[in-house]
Amino acid sequence: MRKHTLTGNIKLHRAFRSRILGNRRDILVYLPPGYRRFSRKRYPVLYLQDGQNVFDAATSFAGVEWGVDETAERLIRAKIIEPLIVVAVANMGEDRVHEYTPTPGVIGTKGRRKKRSRGLARLYGYFLIEELKPYIDRKYRTKPDPEFTGLGGSSLGGLVTLAIGILYPEAFCRLMVMSPSVWWDNFAIYRLVDSIERKPPLKIWVDTGTAEPGWQQTRELCKRLVEKGWKPGKDILYMEADHGDHSEAAWAVRVEPALRFLFPRAK
Repeated sequence: MRKHTLTGNIKLHRAFRSRILGNRRDILVYLPPGYRRFSRKRYPVLYLQDGQNVFDAATSFAGVEWGVDETAERLIRAKIIEPLIVVAVANMGEDRVHEYTPTPGVIGTKGRRKKRSRGLARLYGYFLIEELKPYIDRKYRTKPDPEFTGLGGSSLGGLVTLAIGILYPEAFCRLMVMSPSVWWDNFAIYRLVDSIERKPPLKIWVDTGTAEPGWQQTRELCKRLVEKGWKPGKDILYMEADHGDHSEAAWAVRVEPALRFLFPRAK
């Protein structure tokens, strides 16, 4: 049995129910240093996919966590980033690929039959906006406006983060897109980006590792976003991690620069 590695003030909401998706999942909520019950101070919020991997080695894939709790604690106490609430949204195991993909597509084969994703990203985004976010806004002292609300993830979680950001910019304006699965459904995310007629007010962190298969696809994704009007260093920041692979450990290293860009301390 793995040891729990939670750091700071973290609340568990077990088996949070979604009527929209017809399932239940655990939600972990990290509260920043200084969050007090009887205060009136409000905080921005970052929602992260694959919540099992965000804070706790005991629940994470292969026992490696992102360490978002430790990194946030350190950066907040050092006054490098603004204090924020982080909501870790657990994935649904085998149904992860359905919720995290913006279009139906082939997952693989089983015998002679092809396994397909249902492409439920729009519905999953609707769950975040209509069910989870209102609950978090009621339960905790958040800054509920989209300009103070972020969304993040890696791999398929990075793919769904960017897709939801583009589809629902009225809900999420700060995106942490790590090693996105650009290849999904013959580069469906390129088509979504290319369909943008008017650039939404999104601030986007995008990264990849040069040891990842097809990492150049993420470079091309960033190029297409810049062509749509995002300004490098201002409202989009792209990082290529030299020799970075497609793993929880690699993403853990990049949490700090992503938080620094998306939630900088106000001067």
